[in-house]
Amino acid sequence: MQAKKRYLILLSAGACLVLLFYFGGVQLPASDRNRHDRSHNGNRPDQPWPHFSDPLQQFLLWDQTDTEEYNIHISPRQKRDVNTSVYKGKRCRMDSCFDFSACKKNAFKVYVYPQQKGEKISESYQNILSIVEGSRFYTTDPGQACLFILSLDTLDRDSLSPQYVHNLKTKVQNLHLWNNGRNHLIFNLYSGTWPDYTEDLGFDIGQAMLAKASISTEIFRPNFDVSIPLFSKEHPRTGGDRGYLKYNSIPPFRKYMLVFKGKRYLTGIGSDTRNALYHVHNQEDVVLLTTCKHGKDWQKHKDARCEKDNAEYDKYDYREMLHNSTFCLVPRGRRLGSFRFLEALQAACVPVMLSNGWELPFSEIINWNTAAVIGDERLLLQIPSTVRSIHQDKILALRQQTQFLWEAYFSSVEKIVLTTLEIIQDRVLQQESRSTLMWNSHPGGLFALPQYSAHLGDFPFYYATLGIKPYPKFTAVIHAVTPLVSQSQPILKLLVAVAKSQYCAQIIVLWNCDKPLPAKHRWPATSVPVIVIEGENKVMSSRFLPYETIVTDAVLSLDEDTVLSTTEVDFAFTVWQSFPERLVGYPARSHFWDSNKERWGYTSKWTNDYSMVLTGAAIYHRYYHFLYTNFLPASLRGMVDQLANCEDILMNFLVSAVTKLPPIKVTQKKQYKETMMGQSSRASRWADPDHFAQRQTCMNKFASWFGGMPLVHSQMRLDPVLFKDQVSILRKKYRDIERL
Repeated sequence: MQAKKRYLILLSAGACLVLLFYFGGVQLPASDRNRHDRSHNGNRPDQPWPHFSDPLQQFLLWDQTDTEEYNIHISPRQKRDVNTSVYKGKRCRMDSCFDFSACKKNAFKVYVYPQQKGEKISESYQNILSIVEGSRFYTTDPGQACLFILSLDTLDRDSLSPQYVHNLKTKVQNLHLWNNGRNHLIFNLYSGTWPDYTEDLGFDIGQAMLAKASISTEIFRPNFDVSIPLFSKEHPRTGGDRGYLKYNSIPPFRKYMLVFKGKRYLTGIGSDTRNALYHVHNQEDVVLLTTCKHGKDWQKHKDARCEKDNAEYDKYDYREMLHNSTFCLVPRGRRLGSFRFLEALQAACVPVMLSNGWELPFSEIINWNTAAVIGDERLLLQIPSTVRSIHQDKILALRQQTQFLWEAYFSSVEKIVLTTLEIIQDRVLQQESRSTLMWNSHPGGLFALPQYSAHLGDFPFYYATLGIKPYPKFTAVIHAVTPLVSQSQPILKLLVAVAKSQYCAQIIVLWNCDKPLPAKHRWPATSVPVIVIEGENKVMSSRFLPYETIVTDAVLSLDEDTVLSTTEVDFAFTVWQSFPERLVGYPARSHFWDSNKERWGYTSKWTNDYSMVLTGAAIYHRYYHFLYTNFLPASLRGMVDQLANCEDILMNFLVSAVTKLPPIKVTQKKQYKETMMGQSSRASRWADPDHFAQRQTCMNKFASWFGGMPLVHSQMRLDPVLFKDQVSILRKKYRDIERL
């Protein structure tokens, strides 16, 4: 009897364990089931959102298991089956599906397949291909290529779209360089179609990398694919508008706390989140508007709320809301990504991401916790209280970061494409890859080229962050274009004056004259080394080559007929030490918009306003030599060399494009202009009307390539303390400047 009781007890206990396992152990929490093999965007599974450097109030997490209400309309098994059939290279990583050998031989070069006759191609994809072909990465030789990009349009893979390319599977497989997609990059904005909108591209991508919008963490292959933002066909090809954060916008609060205006899906995928927004809409500072009016048959599916929602929707102007709200909700649409994302970034409206499972754009390099609030669709009701709890200092920091990210990586198709290529280049050339700080702080990864250096201290942008100062000496580079025939020529006087500067480390004379180099005894004796080198091909751009002989951070660029005293040189250098990322110099010029001719104009009039400092007498960081030579396209440098003009304007465009700031003019010096006009070496050049017309043409050509006018006007001029004040001359450090 006792044995029978023990048997029943054991049987009951076993049954209980089975039931407990079945009801409690099978349903893993959603955060565990969807957990990535790395932490995306800084999210921790135990705390879905938000995450900042300083702690915010904790959430009461309710029901973290997936429910039917929040599930998409296909089962996980169906979804896996679709993904497996399309992404056979699901386990691809750089070390397993990428051939590094070609990249090591020829650096990082990108080949674009020739466009095939009869193949339709969208304007957006044509822009992408043109941007790649105009970049420094492009090669026309597939044998030199590290990366391949299809000419077949893969942007829109919605089979119901008029842009859909049919028979893509066969066309791709027939490409003789395809090699199962190895070392290929595929751009895609839309995938799948109604009603489920899966991530099916309609062909097997093999071992190719994806640069894809709205990509889910389930599909995304870390450090292999690149998540890009969803952008419209109207998105600027180059340049792009600047962000809308106004200066001194403190306190940072706006009219609305949180806004959204968009479609409400009555059926199908993406309907759940948007259908629930009315729960937190209060018609005051939380304004979340949806409309049922979309699609031809929306009235067949309209519910009891549609009429009221539609009426409320029409009361508000979207642009006004966008620019007058502190936070902007970015919920999923039919797909994970949304146009609202880029719109919020540009408007300095902190995005509140509400799209579970979306791999945020450029997540590999961008720390989105510094620019966005990353939410959970299942915690919708807690959003208002959460955003209200964020301190205004944090809000201002978030908004400032939205502006940096917008202008650095998202304001144009060009920046999106180049950022994608730079990310892949960093993977390929790991020893030269950029740091997180470079990607997430001004001026951004596109201007901090790792080929120059992997050390932050070698760039002028990070001195303040690192708490360091530039090297306290400069290298003077004197551009010589006329033969040395007399010991009274201005270049010799200039050389002596510069050599006497206490900050001068060395002088380089760049001999761009057609006559042979003068003998060493023709140059005056100085206390600093004087190095004479012949310019490469005797062209203007050679004055901005990154010569290895330049060992100082600062470069003092001089024309051969510039007249500067030692005191002026010293003062200019001390000013530059406080502004090492900018151009600092004496002769200033300005640009203006000519409304009659509808083009940019160039003026040399002496006014209080300026936007350029000519490199005939200017100091800047030597990194700009590297950028000028390696970042700017050969077409612009070729134009400068052909005209033997405008190199100084191009350098100003480059520095202002990087810094978003004007140059700095020091101490008004009218004799610079008067002296130059009297010099025989340049008199004909400055008096020549074609010279001025060429500079006007250059301005517009450069603005076209940069996608806008990067130059910034300024009225600031820095003078020595006590300059021209009625005090004892002995109290003045730069005494000679007053006598000029």
